Amino acid sequence: MEITFPKIASYEGWAHPMRTESTVDGLELVAGHVPEGLNGTWYRCGADRQFPPMNGEDIFIDGEGMMFMFRFEDGHVSYRNRWVRTPRFELQEKHRRSLFGRYRNRYTADPLAAETSPGTANTSMLWHAGRLMALKEDDLPFEVDPDTLETRAKTDLDGQVAALSLSAHPKVDWVTGELLTYSYQAKGDYTRDFAIYIFNPDGSLKHEVWFDAPWANVVHDFAITETHIVIPFFPLCTPDIDGLKAGRTFYEWHDDKPTKIAVIPRYGSADEIRWFEGPTSSAGHMMNAVTDGTPEGTKVHLDLCLYDGNCFPFFKSPDGREFPPVPPVLTRITMDLARNDDSYETRPLIPVPCEMPRTDDRWQGRDYTHGWTIMYRGGDGTSTLGRVNVKTGALEVWEHGEKIAVQEPQFVPRAPDAKEGDGWILSILNRLDKGHSEIGIFDALDLAKGPVARLHLPVRVRATFHGVWVPDEVRASGRYQMEAVA
Repeated sequence: MEITFPKIASYEGWAHPMRTESTVDGLELVAGHVPEGLNGTWYRCGADRQFPPMNGEDIFIDGEGMMFMFRFEDGHVSYRNRWVRTPRFELQEKHRRSLFGRYRNRYTADPLAAETSPGTANTSMLWHAGRLMALKEDDLPFEVDPDTLETRAKTDLDGQVAALSLSAHPKVDWVTGELLTYSYQAKGDYTRDFAIYIFNPDGSLKHEVWFDAPWANVVHDFAITETHIVIPFFPLCTPDIDGLKAGRTFYEWHDDKPTKIAVIPRYGSADEIRWFEGPTSSAGHMMNAVTDGTPEGTKVHLDLCLYDGNCFPFFKSPDGREFPPVPPVLTRITMDLARNDDSYETRPLIPVPCEMPRTDDRWQGRDYTHGWTIMYRGGDGTSTLGRVNVKTGALEVWEHGEKIAVQEPQFVPRAPDAKEGDGWILSILNRLDKGHSEIGIFDALDLAKGPVARLHLPVRVRATFHGVWVPDEVRASGRYQMEAVA
């Protein structure tokens, strides 16, 4: 059978499917020096196409899961990438073609795939309780070997998860060692069931709560504070089952619906949820959330890349209307638990578009100062890294002046007890004019001076979405846990 990918923008140039696994034992250092003490493993995950899509169309968040591993050992950096061998992947490998149709719409699949989960495990990686897992919110996690990236099995975390899927954006609290995660449409397509799970450092279930979401919609990310969980519900909603069977897209944009935000005590029950409502908007990614430090602790601040409209313009309205792209603006939403109304306030933190926000993970949910993001440039596909001081609004940017597109920043602390932001930023650099990638290592608090080290990758890392840094001591002990941050 001939394999021909369609001539569409999703597959042109740098975006052309990678479709290969490789191992490089020792990346070439091309500039600077790898910082002393930078020891650990950086795991990432993204989407790639195993075979051309069934229907000739594609969106960039679709495709099979591809995992990436960069292991740092006393200046020596090795690279490995492997497919997540999901049931979907293995079925398509057997038949040598794609068997799943429109994104997440199982009713558009080939009859050969009728009994196979469409889960792709293509979005992020999680390390908790000694386990490494590949994630996407359309299925349960897939456990993988942390040294070889060999796929082990899909897991319901030892029978503790009744939901049919788990988020690709869980939060691991480095202070308590807890894993906080959730499931939307938790009992299947077009259900409003929403589940929150909190696991102890050893992986045992600590807390579980279920409630009804406002709609059957996408909830790609959420946020935590020391005392609360914050869940935004944006109006990208799933059609009913008849609509899915008719071939409609799995999400449709409803510009007549508001934004709703649920704020629940961290170990609270469904009847303790406070609901807030605001103008129609959307967001894919949260930077952080904080419950303020007043004695009452009544204000909850959510920092996210907010779109004044539809963040995924390839998902149209139910009547087929299209929506122009809108820029993501790093925004603070403030909800006052002491007020009697359900409104919230918003204010931009910086005035320029940015995405894929990250913090020093040790400060997730805690009063913090620094965040790192991808900063967009012109229409030539280039981008760079920025650091924002969320308290002052000050912005620092790496001005590289090259044909480079950066991938999501990853913070690495200089030491377990280092102050907030004292450490390194890792980013995959797409060398758009050279056809290969690099690893850039930056001083996290001095991005402007550029990388302190650049490592040559003899391959093109097409796209990764999200990842996790696992220090050597965490990989050895199996858990993140540290003294309270100060």
